[in-house]
Amino acid sequence: MLRPLAQSLVLIVAVSVTLLGTRIASAEDPLSWVEKEWDSLSRLYLHLHRNPELSMQEKETSARIASELRSAGFEVTHPVGKYGVVGVLKNGDGPTVLVRCDMDGLPVTEQTEVEYASKAVATNTDGTQTGVMHACGHDIHMTSVVGAARYLASHRNLWKGTLIVIGQPAEEIGAGAKAMLEDGLLTRFPKPDVAVALHVRPDIPTGSVGICAGPAMANVDSVNITMHGRGGHGSAPEGTMDPIVQAAELVVSLQTIVSREISPTEPAVVTVGAIHGGTKHNIIPNSCELKLTVRSYTDEMRKHLLDAIARKARAVAKGANAPEPTIEVSEGTPALYNDVELTARISKLLGQTLGEDKVVTVPPSMGGEDFSRYGREGIPICMYRLGTITQARLDRYKAAGVPSPALHSSKYLPDFEEALPVGIQTMSIIVMDLMKP
Repeated sequence: MLRPLAQSLVLIVAVSVTLLGTRIASAEDPLSWVEKEWDSLSRLYLHLHRNPELSMQEKETSARIASELRSAGFEVTHPVGKYGVVGVLKNGDGPTVLVRCDMDGLPVTEQTEVEYASKAVATNTDGTQTGVMHACGHDIHMTSVVGAARYLASHRNLWKGTLIVIGQPAEEIGAGAKAMLEDGLLTRFPKPDVAVALHVRPDIPTGSVGICAGPAMANVDSVNITMHGRGGHGSAPEGTMDPIVQAAELVVSLQTIVSREISPTEPAVVTVGAIHGGTKHNIIPNSCELKLTVRSYTDEMRKHLLDAIARKARAVAKGANAPEPTIEVSEGTPALYNDVELTARISKLLGQTLGEDKVVTVPPSMGGEDFSRYGREGIPICMYRLGTITQARLDRYKAAGVPSPALHSSKYLPDFEEALPVGIQTMSIIVMDLMKP
């Protein structure tokens, strides 16, 4: 059963929503359909929540998404880009629209204490065992998109054209979109005229959505730096070349890139997230490793930051008369730019559907999203945000003086019974508006 908020939305939309220029009967409305199909949709969500898989390990998840799309009537190709899923549904002449959901979980042990919490364990890339959970809401993404795909497949009189639904692997490591594109996503299948995705937010109440036109998410790069030296006894440092001292000096030096080389009005982040070196109190090691995350918005700023990091690292090594450091850049994701015209159209539609007060303008984020890569291929894209925490819960967090658990937190728990109906509804009406007969 839907909770009271979702039931109210069903009534409101059944009475007042106008789509495609014609008033739609409640039986055809997405929320009415969701209420009718709720048992199967909630079972799908709970299955995905309980059974997350890490990036590029989404074997069972992708098989389930492929099965769901095939059952809805899509022509399904699987795998594309290792574990990617592509479903194509042709419905006469009209535009081609791509809808994307991401499928991977995170190496986080869930601590929400709900009955359906993930107990999954997997082997991480470093060979260690880790708990796995959908701490970034990809279970909500998948269920919303599958629900919209099922609704659209069963209501083909409301739209015309070619609908492409993809389940994408490895968003969390910035590799999935690249893998699918390299495996022919835009050449083996019809090239989309536009592409749309949704993403959960933990600070927007259920029933509301967030919109950000233009630059929305950042370039993301991971940088691994190894400072090399000459090990020896900690009591005789004069006979060594200490890489830990080099690493310490580099951490401080890196902070001057943003503070002294970048204008205060330009978004830029250089964060050292990890340092690993040494094994014992009195042993100076041969090397010390640093792991950085680097964020920016423009290609020019991205290059400046990466060049400056390499320059600083080499300068520290040269000052210590040490070998040149090893510098590796990986997991790069380009900045996400929401097409202004497309985003304005979607924002207006969502305001008409949910109410203007339910469409929140959200600021650009320094987080990353590889949905951006489809935009880099010349396709107008829009990723909107879906509220996933009830207002009552948000009020309780505020009263307690703490924020709601953030994405990637072991305690992030969406109120799926309220969030999913709106996710399915909004994605459905966006596609129908973009594919008007």
